[in-house]
Amino acid sequence: MSGEPRSFRGSPFSTLTFEHKGRNPAMYRPLFWFFCTVLIFSGGSLQAAGKKTLKAAIGVQSATEKAAADSQKKIDRIADKTDQMLAEYKLVMSQYDALKGYNDQVAKVVASQEEELVGIDAQLAEIDATNQGVMPLMARMVETLGRFVELDVPFLPEERRKRVADLQALLDRADVTVAEKFRRILEAYQVEMEYGRTIEAYTDDLVTDGRKRSVDFLRIGRMTFLYQTLDQKETAVWNAKSRRWEVLDQSYRKPVMQGLRIARKQAPPDLLKLPVPAPEAVQ
Repeated sequence: MSGEPRSFRGSPFSTLTFEHKGRNPAMYRPLFWFFCTVLIFSGGSLQAAGKKTLKAAIGVQSATEKAAADSQKKIDRIADKTDQMLAEYKLVMSQYDALKGYNDQVAKVVASQEEELVGIDAQLAEIDATNQGVMPLMARMVETLGRFVELDVPFLPEERRKRVADLQALLDRADVTVAEKFRRILEAYQVEMEYGRTIEAYTDDLVTDGRKRSVDFLRIGRMTFLYQTLDQKETAVWNAKSRRWEVLDQSYRKPVMQGLRIARKQAPPDLLKLPVPAPEAVQ
């Protein structure tokens, strides 16, 4: 074996050369195989480390992407919540504007009502003073109406006396206003006034000389008041001076019969011959 450098062909370490310079090459073989073994195991370790590094990089990338997706979801939720809060804010501001306008209007109404209350208080004070004069006046009016009914022609006596009694009871009621009491009194006076310009016929009981009979009454205003028995055999007129009934002769039987028919609208209006008290000179 010559002393020139030798190479190991077919090996990845083909460039590795050595000189033995008089030494036995066999002594270097174990060292050679040791280096080869180290290199082989080192290459596997490097490959395994590379795979671990790649997996770690992939894991980091996946974690980064997942974190980014989670962050985006959070951002979307925050954006939705922000939009919702903005919409609620706009709604609240709209309601606030409406309530403010309403409150301003109510404030004006309240101010107007307060002014009106001041005026009402003044009116109530005046009403109290007025009532002091009105109440005695109404009492006198009812009393006068009662006396008038008793002194007037005695037609519909029960109805008219009841009207006066109802007015007297009305004056003592606390649940009826003064205005209503006064209206009812004026209404009663109006009814009495109507009797003076109307004609009326009705059937009622009459007591004369201790006898009770059903007769037909004929009232023509307040000028004359007559009755006729149901068999037309007796006709009488009320004498306001003597305040008693006076029986008439038979010449008035038919005119009174005709007057009853006219009052009941069973015959057209016509001239009637009836007794009327003579007018008196005013003293």
